[in-house]
Amino acid sequence: MTSVKPLKIVAGDTTDPQAKGPKIIAHVCNDLGRRGKGFVLAISRHWPEPEREYRSWHRGRAGDDFALGAIRIVRVRSGIRVANMVAQRGTKAGSGGPPIRYDAVESCLRAVAEHALADKASVHMPRIGCGLAGGRWERIEPIIGRTLSARGIAVTVYDHA
Repeated sequence: MTSVKPLKIVAGDTTDPQAKGPKIIAHVCNDLGRRGKGFVLAISRHWPEPEREYRSWHRGRAGDDFALGAIRIVRVRSGIRVANMVAQRGTKAGSGGPPIRYDAVESCLRAVAEHALADKASVHMPRIGCGLAGGRWERIEPIIGRTLSARGIAVTVYDHA
């Protein structure tokens, strides 16, 4: 039987995850192939690979799985991988509401969970979807609980100090 792991919220830097063993840093990307604001800038400052992979994945979207709800896991150094999660429609709020797509967040986190379980990895993230994507933490946190914590995966959310 899997034991539920409580979600941990700490002050700190998501790009410097504090845990032993393999780690996955999860973050939300838009479906436009653009990166230029928000948490993605912190990732790009540390490692060029996730941005390069995201742009290449988007360019090849006609023949690959690039779409809302899809993820790509990118190794950035020994023991740390970044999960590019496509869970944001566009970049601006409009008549359809904020850019975040909660169903896509759930699909993405289910896929991240499979990788985390296979590698016995912990998952680290900012308050995904709650910045530029316009999401509400009250809706995101239960998704994290269902997809990751309930499956025994240790999750740490970082509030930048």
